[in-house]
Amino acid sequence: MGEMDQTDNQKMKRGLLLLNAIFLTIGGCGGPMVMRLYFLHGGNRVWLSSWLETGGWPINFIPLLVTYLNRRHKEGPTAKLIFMRGPLFFASILIGVLTGLDDYLYAYGLDRLPVSTSALVIASQLAFTALFAFILVKQKFTPYSIIAIALLTIGAGILAIHTSSDRPEGESSKEYYMGFIMTVAASVLYGFVLPLIELTYKKARQAITCTLVLEIQLVMCFVATVFCTVGMVINKDFKAIPREARDFGLGETTYYVVLVCSGIAWQGFFLGAIGVIFASSSLLCGIIIAVLLPMTEILAVIFYKDKFTPEKGVCLVLSLLGFVSYFYGKLKHDKEKSEAQTPEAEMP
Repeated sequence: MGEMDQTDNQKMKRGLLLLNAIFLTIGGCGGPMVMRLYFLHGGNRVWLSSWLETGGWPINFIPLLVTYLNRRHKEGPTAKLIFMRGPLFFASILIGVLTGLDDYLYAYGLDRLPVSTSALVIASQLAFTALFAFILVKQKFTPYSIIAIALLTIGAGILAIHTSSDRPEGESSKEYYMGFIMTVAASVLYGFVLPLIELTYKKARQAITCTLVLEIQLVMCFVATVFCTVGMVINKDFKAIPREARDFGLGETTYYVVLVCSGIAWQGFFLGAIGVIFASSSLLCGIIIAVLLPMTEILAVIFYKDKFTPEKGVCLVLSLLGFVSYFYGKLKHDKEKSEAQTPEAEMP
């Protein structure tokens, strides 16, 4: 019976991992594409774009309400409404502030870089995630994961050396390099945030459930949105929205559709990210984000006619080799672990 329960739990966790990976994929590809669409057709409000990355936080009330009603049906009026305790609440606030800052850095970079270049620079995030995962949560590495991290880092370095070739028309070198620096800074910061979330789970002093993960997501994104709201107020973005909508290249209605779609897509990204960390680890989350690189790259070239330079091609190949190395090592490790446990399971 115990083995059956363990098998069921493993299947449930794999299913949860797959679901969150899907959310992460949709948000990781859709978020940058929609945000770049905003900038390409007349949008120029960086704080507004930052705000949209977490502004969809009320969406989390829907699954939270469903889970509460389900508990209420089973447990009656005694069903708990909120599971989050004080220490976890304050940790979520800290993560939210860091996320808000990261939102601004990323939006600033994407305003000045083509989507394909931005995506390739963000690939360097994996190296930072691995470093901070080692420091904060004592992440263990295999030769395959080390090779993957090295290849991705080398690829990002090659791109950094040859960045000026795809600078958008009308943009100064200073603006372009500032965008590049801001995007790298966003990579470093989010590379720190992912292991920090995993560390928060480990130090939580309470059972981490799917409902609790949603509550963390809600608080984290709410705080990040408040952080960006302050920036919008100072920059007078709220007053500029109606004017920007009227002048938007695709029309006023499309402008607001783009804003809404951006908020939804990014909420999927953040929910998927903390869900993958819950079901697996921050390193795997970083790997999946990096895996989205080729997809975003191809979409940007197809829809936005971004230049596909030789440097990007080399970086893309190195990234794909890195992905293959990591997943081959992961599969090999799981197989060896399963074979090692099989004799024990057969013993009377």
